[in-house]
Amino acid sequence: MELRQLASFLAVVEEGQFARAAARLFLSPPAVTGHVRRLERELGVALLERSPLRLTEAGERFVPHARAALAAVNAAADSVADLSGDPEPVLRVGVMGHGSAELTPAILQAYRRARPETRVVIETLDFTEHVSALLSHRVDVAFVRPAPDDDRVEADVLTTEPRIVVVSQGSRLGRTALLADVLDLPYVNVPVCTPQAFKDYLYFTSARGDAWPRRSPDQARNPHEVLSSVAAGRGVGSALCSFARFYQWPGVRYVPILDAPWDSSVLVARRGDTGPEVRAFRSLAASIARDLGPVLLPEHEFDYLEPSR
Repeated sequence: MELRQLASFLAVVEEGQFARAAARLFLSPPAVTGHVRRLERELGVALLERSPLRLTEAGERFVPHARAALAAVNAAADSVADLSGDPEPVLRVGVMGHGSAELTPAILQAYRRARPETRVVIETLDFTEHVSALLSHRVDVAFVRPAPDDDRVEADVLTTEPRIVVVSQGSRLGRTALLADVLDLPYVNVPVCTPQAFKDYLYFTSARGDAWPRRSPDQARNPHEVLSSVAAGRGVGSALCSFARFYQWPGVRYVPILDAPWDSSVLVARRGDTGPEVRAFRSLAASIARDLGPVLLPEHEFDYLEPSR
């Protein structure tokens, strides 16, 4: 088993297409296809179904191990990087979905201006990587939602926003809704390896007495897959209100939930990480969220909502 095989497999999983994975890795599509096929032959199982492209059960199980293996190699390289004569510091930033709305690009731009000597690497995270990307050292900080329920990480709240439900254009829901109106809707599935805190947030678990929701026939690992399912009328999703500004999607509309508790987007880091780059990024993010949040996140879009906490 070779590292390039793992890298090609994960790129296909994350990009959703062999062609996009090849472009990301600066390889030809046949090369990426060959890497994945050889990996499957070595493992003796199919990791991907090709038409449509999706993970098999074996692939679902293999993904976290493949990510952990690559992260271990990266961590090993990082541990000796200071001996190579290249002192360039690196900060890996994970972003789930639209992160913390307009604050995300504002924080990244401010950090680059403040610390131009640091190379910033941005990694896109899916729903299953709510915590795992940090713990596997794939990233050093991450913009996620909601705050993880895990003692191994620390979270800084950046936004606190009303909740919305994401429905198809033909949904019978009105311009606004109550929790009672949305609890029995068929929610798009997320993979079984998705952390419980994210599932509870997505499905309003506490409001339904910890019961599992009705589920749509589709599974999604990222916002684009949720929106595709919703637009097709196959399920619904939920989000923070800023999601509506970032994802204008044909066939989809956004309905504020008047009595749902507001929830937060957060910046997370490994507990006890005292690295100077991480400390600087967290400090800058907190300052920008405090000073610019009211400007970047105008409340007038949902000015008829009051926080329910």
